[in-house]
Amino acid sequence: REGEPGPGGRTGVASGPGAMASVDHKSPNLLLQSLCCRILGRSEADVAQQFQYAVRVIGSNFAPTVERDEFLVAEKIKKEMVRQRREVDAALFSELHRKLQSQGVIKNRWAVLYLLLSLSEDPRKPQSKVANYAALFAQALPRDAHSTPYYYSRPQSLPLTYPDRAPSSQSAGSIGSSGVGSLSMYGLNGPTPTPQSLLPGQTYQSTGTADTVRHQLGSRFAWALSAALPPSLSTSKGLPNSISRNMSRMRREGELGSSTEVTEATLVRDILYVLQGIDGKCIKMCNSENCYKIDSKLGISKSLRDTASRLAELGWLHNKIRKYTDQRCLDRAFGLVGQSFCASLHQELKEYYRLLSVLHSQIQVEDDQGVNVGLESSLTLRRLLIWTYDPKMRLKTLAALVDHCQGRKGGELASAVHAYTKTGDPYMRSLVQHILSLVSHPILNFLYRWIYDGELEDTYHEFFVASDPTVKADRLWHDKYTLRKSMIPSFITMDKARKVLLIGKSINFLHQVCQDRTPTAKMMMAVTKSAVSPKDAAELFTDLEGAFQEKIDAAYHKTSKYLLDVLNQNYHLLEHIKAVRRYLLLGQGDFVRHLMDLLKPELARSASTLYQHNLTGILETAVRATNAQFDSPEILKRLDVRLLEISAGDTGWDVFSLDYHVDGPIATVFTRECMSHYLRVFNFLWRAKRMEYVLTDIWKGQMCHAKLLKKIPELSGVFHQCHTLASEMVHFVHQMQYYITFEVLECSWDELWNKMQQAQDLDHITAAHEAFLNTIISQCLLDSKSEELLTQLRALFDRILEFQSAQDSVYRSALEELNHRLRYAESKKARQAEGKWGTTSPEEEAENKRMHEFQQLIPKMCSQIRVCSHFYQDIVQQFLVLLTKSSDESLRFLNFRLDFNEHYKAKDPRLRASLGGTRGKRSSAM
Repeated sequence: REGEPGPGGRTGVASGPGAMASVDHKSPNLLLQSLCCRILGRSEADVAQQFQYAVRVIGSNFAPTVERDEFLVAEKIKKEMVRQRREVDAALFSELHRKLQSQGVIKNRWAVLYLLLSLSEDPRKPQSKVANYAALFAQALPRDAHSTPYYYSRPQSLPLTYPDRAPSSQSAGSIGSSGVGSLSMYGLNGPTPTPQSLLPGQTYQSTGTADTVRHQLGSRFAWALSAALPPSLSTSKGLPNSISRNMSRMRREGELGSSTEVTEATLVRDILYVLQGIDGKCIKMCNSENCYKIDSKLGISKSLRDTASRLAELGWLHNKIRKYTDQRCLDRAFGLVGQSFCASLHQELKEYYRLLSVLHSQIQVEDDQGVNVGLESSLTLRRLLIWTYDPKMRLKTLAALVDHCQGRKGGELASAVHAYTKTGDPYMRSLVQHILSLVSHPILNFLYRWIYDGELEDTYHEFFVASDPTVKADRLWHDKYTLRKSMIPSFITMDKARKVLLIGKSINFLHQVCQDRTPTAKMMMAVTKSAVSPKDAAELFTDLEGAFQEKIDAAYHKTSKYLLDVLNQNYHLLEHIKAVRRYLLLGQGDFVRHLMDLLKPELARSASTLYQHNLTGILETAVRATNAQFDSPEILKRLDVRLLEISAGDTGWDVFSLDYHVDGPIATVFTRECMSHYLRVFNFLWRAKRMEYVLTDIWKGQMCHAKLLKKIPELSGVFHQCHTLASEMVHFVHQMQYYITFEVLECSWDELWNKMQQAQDLDHITAAHEAFLNTIISQCLLDSKSEELLTQLRALFDRILEFQSAQDSVYRSALEELNHRLRYAESKKARQAEGKWGTTSPEEEAENKRMHEFQQLIPKMCSQIRVCSHFYQDIVQQFLVLLTKSSDESLRFLNFRLDFNEHYKAKDPRLRASLGGTRGKRSSAM
């Protein structure tokens, strides 16, 4: 019920279901009670007393009566550490305190340091030392403080801040109290009054109270309570007396345990068990600290304890290695390399066990002869320490290897072991090299079987060559075999690994793609296949740059040379590359020109009316009529016609293309991606060649009609514009053709051919071929970086076709007018020969009217040619501006050749930047 005063003058709060529902589950009271439950490990009902005390502590104002000086507290902590002979910790604390001051994250650093200092003090020290705890916990509590009322309800009903307490004491009819908050402690102002819960006559069960309080509040606080209680409260029924009895009992047990003496002979026998990973009577494994520890209750001198601890380290190392081998030996996925590593560890442990058996036999002999420890011939801890020094170093190395090899397998595991051979200790290096020879034995077996037979039986994926069985034969060279870079051992360089990959890949390519069943022994001729043993592996690592390198290089050169000979002699690889250059890259000039002449009538039609068999017949006619007829039939049968996808409004020129069929081993070099690149380049070159063909027809028309149309003098201005524009277009197309033919195709082809002649393996040929294609794709403006240039160039080609159409229209009109004038003159001349008038008035008027109409068409013709010229020059100007911005130096030189008389440079200031200035800026940027 709200408003009704509870015990001690407090105001209670209703704790029914309705009130429960309205309470915030994240209130400070609830969080405080949860903290009490978690610390004590009990339910809410069982920690109610401790919760009341915690509420009371929080509601008070603790304030230690010491000066709030951060420097003094820090100095006190350092002095305490120095007193305990912890100078290193003191220096570390000083450095950490300095960093804490510089960061400024924590504002109240004095309180944090004071808390740490208080917690570091031992609560089991004499009473004078515990007075600090009393000052910490009870200084600010009022002298007339009473027990906090006991509320068996949810903690939300308890306020954390209390009003001023009434001076009256708690009545005898109170529900009960925790008895914790009012326990007397010595403070600087003296002890507080005796708590109500412990007064004589109070019905409070005190049996086992000290144990209960210690269990509830933790041993640290319980010891503080017991040490701080005044002597007047040490009665037979009270809490302090019980605590003192427990202290005496524990002290007696400690004195009894410390009185037990252990002989060195017992420790020696215990150590021999510990060396095998077995707990002894005195020395046992401490799982929490992961080490062997000697029972602290035993009376052992410090020297013997230290010596035994040093010897016990061998047992810990043995357990670490044995645990690793036991786990990995059962793991089949660990692979052959991993099993070899485990076998090498077992071999080393076997030698270690042999030493232990000798030590055990020595102990047995001493027992039989009755030799006492301490005699010259007896086995002592110090003798054990000396005799186990070398085994300890070996076990440390093995344990370090085990740690470093965790989670590794295959070649990665061999690399981890090989890393430990780079040590200056020859003893350790020989040990690791012996292990490495055993570990690398399976890898070398994989390697030699791969380079001599092309076989790959890597069940657990340990070898650095990976195979993909889903890849088909046509992609065998490119996709089926790859390098697992993580599995390449560190003693095999990347260049050696690439050669190993190529050797086996070449053998499989010959067998599966080339259908060449020649034995590998015949391929390699002088290269002999040798068996590999761990001894051979050990010798191999001493000469990685000698014998091993020679074996790899010899197999690589022989296999690669044999493969290239098969491709060139049996499958004519170089001849096919030349054929593609001649036909798809328009290198066969007479064939291309004759083919274009034959195809002109067909390609001028709509693309939808074309038939591939008609075009194929024209192709065969062009082959028979030119030097192409002298090519090999194997090449000519692969040449074919291909029609691209037809769009609305396309003509035959837009969809026609030549194709070259490739299959078998040749398809490894001429992949689908490469052939698609060739198709793009052919379409570009074919369109540029067509522009040259069109301009040739324009020039021929102008030359043929030049003298004939002099009889129409009023058209001289139109013809002059046509000649001027045609000359500009011819210059532009010729410069572009020169750039494409010589600077791009010829230079790139020469570089490709030189690389082909110097190639040592098929990878070199495919890489050179791909570089050749990438070069011509980029320099022919077909890559993504040159999209704007290509768009402008296509627009220029369209203007050339428009100009051809406009000029044809002008010449048709001019020829028609010329024919009319010639017929009129002939008829006039014929009548005059007959003695008649040459013309009549109606005829003369009709002739004059027709001529007047024609003269009115001349300005339209001039404007049409002028508009075509204007558009053409604008596009050329934009094209030149884009060329100046290109990063390719050859394209910037092309800009100067296209604008040889600086006509466009005078019109656009963006073209006035010199090439030297551009190169200088680019060099400085680089």
